[in-house]
Amino acid sequence: MDLSIKSQANIEFMIEAIKTKLKMASGAAMSATAFNVEQYDDIRDVYDIVMSKDRLSISEVEALAQELGRLRSKA
Repeated sequence: MDLSIKSQANIEFMIEAIKTKLKMASGAAMSATAFNVEQYDDIRDVYDIVMSKDRLSISEVEALAQELGRLRSKA
């Protein structure tokens, strides 16, 4: 998948990957359709952080989930 292309399909891919990696219990509440392409760069930043780490601390997971929630509320 070419994540350099800003598309809704890539957003869906990244959100699903983030939810899987973070093992988000509230994954249903974090629907990829709640995000739009205008937030692509911010979502990509979160995706890159999540995918670059083997393990995330609880505080990191909480901070990332909070950031995704902030991005979602802007949609």
